Amino acid sequence: MKVLISGGSGLIGSALIERLLRRDDPSATPHEVLRLVRREPRPGAGEIPWDPEAGRLDPAALEGLDAVVHLAGENIAGGRWTQARKRRLYESRVLGTGLLCRTLARLAKPPRILLSASAIGYYGNRGEEELDETSPPGTGFLARLCRDWEAAAEPAAAAGTRVVLMRTGVVLARHGGALAKMLPLFRLGLGGRLGSGRQYLSWITLEDVAAAIEHLLKVDGLEGPVNLVSPQPATNRDLTAALGRALRRPALLPVPALLLRLAMGDMAEEMLLSSARLLPRRLLAAGFSFGDPELDSAVSRLLRPLSRSPG
Repeated sequence: MKVLISGGSGLIGSALIERLLRRDDPSATPHEVLRLVRREPRPGAGEIPWDPEAGRLDPAALEGLDAVVHLAGENIAGGRWTQARKRRLYESRVLGTGLLCRTLARLAKPPRILLSASAIGYYGNRGEEELDETSPPGTGFLARLCRDWEAAAEPAAAAGTRVVLMRTGVVLARHGGALAKMLPLFRLGLGGRLGSGRQYLSWITLEDVAAAIEHLLKVDGLEGPVNLVSPQPATNRDLTAALGRALRRPALLPVPALLLRLAMGDMAEEMLLSSARLLPRRLLAAGFSFGDPELDSAVSRLLRPLSRSPG
């Protein structure tokens, strides 16, 4: 397939490109990968320039695509959510998605499929309620952002492209993502649950995200929301315990919810203390098989090279 990827330098985008190019298996047939970039493209690198803020994207450069994977967006956890930062987070997703999808809709032959990023923030804080793709949206900044982010893909769907909205959970990776921010304290034995620790964390490993996206590129007929999360959601307390066991360190120092709210404001409330107990029902029904469905084994595998024996 000829696949265009936005956000290819990010955590998920980088892993996906490696997978699609089959760099881990030289005997397999690679896909042809093009990248949307905000800088000047490098000659011969398969890069297409765009500027979402200025509304610039050349339709001629997108002709002949089989599929698009749209992952671009400013890092949601990159800093405290001031009003200015919330605006940047919103615009980087909604404006970029709108520009890309309006451009795809103008093509003589639009791509067969668009996989457009969204997030589990769509569901808001739902406690212990079991959720799937049919569940209604929640409330709060992230829920509003995700609703508008997904709606911005409608021009592509109206032009005949099959649109899949990937509601991705917390991505666990060997390098980068949530684990990279947690590990320093846990390796020192200073880790612990956040708030009560009872809030559900819908997680997925980076390897499973990349594999699931490639799987969705190949599945016919599937459209609309798909939860990219493990079939076994865990609580923050479960993750804390799994990290402690994998690193052979105590994880007994809780961080009070009040302290998190004072330090991080709305971001703490919606990202660290919010609870979303999601199931990937549509992904499983589409025949996807998870490599890392269980939290303990996933964390153990990811951290094995970093583990050290006591003392």
